[in-house]
Amino acid sequence: MNVEEFRAQARDWLTEHVPREPLGSWTSPEGFARHRAWERVLFEGGYAAVDWPEEYGGRGAGLFHTIAFAEEYYRAKAPARVNMGGLYLLGPILMRYGTAEQRGRWIPRLLSCEDIWCQGFSEPDSGSDLASLRTQAVREGAEFVVNGQKTWTSFGGFADWIFALVRTDPEAGRENKHRGITFLCVDLRSPGVEVRPLAMVDGTKGFAEVFFTDVRVPVANAVGELGEGWRVAMSTLGFERGAVFGDHAKYSADVESFAELVRARGLAGDALALDELGRLFVATEVYRANVYRLAELAEGGADLDLRASVNKLYWTETQHHIFAAGLDLLGVLATLGGGSPVLRESLTPRAAGIWTDWHHRYWYARAAMIFGGTSEIQRNIISERLLGLPREPRR
Repeated sequence: MNVEEFRAQARDWLTEHVPREPLGSWTSPEGFARHRAWERVLFEGGYAAVDWPEEYGGRGAGLFHTIAFAEEYYRAKAPARVNMGGLYLLGPILMRYGTAEQRGRWIPRLLSCEDIWCQGFSEPDSGSDLASLRTQAVREGAEFVVNGQKTWTSFGGFADWIFALVRTDPEAGRENKHRGITFLCVDLRSPGVEVRPLAMVDGTKGFAEVFFTDVRVPVANAVGELGEGWRVAMSTLGFERGAVFGDHAKYSADVESFAELVRARGLAGDALALDELGRLFVATEVYRANVYRLAELAEGGADLDLRASVNKLYWTETQHHIFAAGLDLLGVLATLGGGSPVLRESLTPRAAGIWTDWHHRYWYARAAMIFGGTSEIQRNIISERLLGLPREPRR
């Protein structure tokens, strides 16, 4: 099936299946349960991971089919995806580094959303300097005993499993902090695991901190070679920073929502508002063109790892600029949450609904410039590794 035939098929399926009523915020237990059920509908329809190989439950389609589905998905105003850790991070890692047993055990369940996965990289004193992590895993026979803490774990309060970086060889780490680290998958229902949701500034709890106290984990749950987890982690960050093919459609939809806010504020003829709208439109079109370019390169066999930082820097900065522009446009109204009667009286119902969603996403967009490697780190990587400029002085 060619791309346009697939696009038409996907559009018809979405028209029939996208929920008519909003599912609510995924940051609440009830909302997350509804989003998880929606992920199951996508899986049963064959749209959970369009470009994954058929042996893993995908369609075996090309990246341009994935892009077409994403564009139709956002055009249909379908619910936000909550299976990100499994689909975009762990799944590709298992295909690259996992054993046959691991792939058979975990991939079908993460694709169907029977298992929700989260990422355990950051620690209280190991943010940008990820290799300074202190969570320890001591081997005892066929098990590791894990002790430590992870923080800022997206979806952590709702996940069933976590893939975490742990130090399994402290001696090697003293010689080189990137050595002696292992990529380990841990069942969050194991004895000794404590998950504490973190309340954000807007009151939502989409992140969590995770504590491990003498948690026993099978050695067989390590992905890749023991002590060589840094290489696996860098691949994971490459997937996180790189192009989620089709994700540009989300930002194009946000620009359309920004245009609706402009109209709702009575600024359809205002030169400054229209100038900002035009700037954001151009930025998202540039990103769309880049995604199509990267897809063509990837399908031709090119390695996109070096371009991941460029992509991450662009999409996080663009996302932030969209929501910051919405905040400026609304002025004092931007300080009000969706439940405010003043907000509902000042905007159309549709515009009030847009800002209710954006009120949360604005703060998340700010976090996006930090997680997965800060914008400053991405600029260093681009300048030093991609452009070959002199290294920044290290203390």
